[in-house]
Amino acid sequence: MDNVKKTVFSGVQPTGRITLGNYLGAIRNWSPLQDEYNCLYCIVDLHSLTVKQVPAELRKNTMELVALYIACGIDPSKSALFIQSHVHEHAELCWILDTIAYIGELNRMTQFKDKSRKHADNINMGLMNYPVLMASDILLYNAQLVPIGKDQTQHLELARDLAIRFNGRYSDTFAVPEALMFKSGSSIKSLQDPSAKMSKSDTNENAVVSLLDDKDAIVRKFKRAVTDCDTEVRFAEDKPAISNLLNIYSLCSGESIADAEKRFAGRGYGDFKLAVADSVIAVIEPIQAEQKRLVADKAYLESVLKQGAEQAERIARKTLDKVYRKVGLVGRIR
Repeated sequence: MDNVKKTVFSGVQPTGRITLGNYLGAIRNWSPLQDEYNCLYCIVDLHSLTVKQVPAELRKNTMELVALYIACGIDPSKSALFIQSHVHEHAELCWILDTIAYIGELNRMTQFKDKSRKHADNINMGLMNYPVLMASDILLYNAQLVPIGKDQTQHLELARDLAIRFNGRYSDTFAVPEALMFKSGSSIKSLQDPSAKMSKSDTNENAVVSLLDDKDAIVRKFKRAVTDCDTEVRFAEDKPAISNLLNIYSLCSGESIADAEKRFAGRGYGDFKLAVADSVIAVIEPIQAEQKRLVADKAYLESVLKQGAEQAERIARKTLDKVYRKVGLVGRIR
């Protein structure tokens, strides 16, 4: 990897449905970064274990997500694409960072509180420790930039705090990461509740469009999408539902919101919703076709993962060796 370029790290859990919101708000924006930065894109499977998983489904979902990354424009010849558990340094650095992370700051994490409420029968230490592992993911590669949404700022702040704390205690070791936020698509909302983001963990099927939904499902979900009180297709603060649909339409069709407002003036919500569905289908169908082709080519996906893990491990090993020396551990004799 180019040592002059800044490093970007990002990852997604192989659980739930990758949504249209995930794609427009994050994954679609990753591809253009590959020419400007050293990019590492990870399937963070260890994180997924904080919630009970069906092992066979987790393995299947992981490989399907690898294929989906590539189908969405991640180029393994430009970026390191790998599975988190294939690089054991993530877990090792997490333990070191645990020793400088405080229970109070982990207790304050909003996601820990939310998941504890949702999974009251399984409040495990991994759930609390999740942000430290996330910090390990980032700091292991000295990533200067981390693409995040607003809901992840708290976790990035912890990663920054841990980097600064470690550097202060043991001398400069880690880059202190900065947030990389995308304006385009950063706030795709639920189709049933425009005050909430479109989330892959949403239990309401009609609220979320998955990247792997078929045409009929997509049309049905947009037909059922909530609307605002009048019938005017207009982007405004007092029209959150239609504003969300206009945002989706603009991002998928390439037409500006202002031009879309003119196009659908006086046509009512029915025509508009169908047009939004059609624009989404036009974006998703090629991704689905390529993902399906890639999933069938297991040998290729395995070669990509092998190459990606080797790239990532070269960087991770150097960082961890330095960390071990700093904290006083005797290095392994090689």
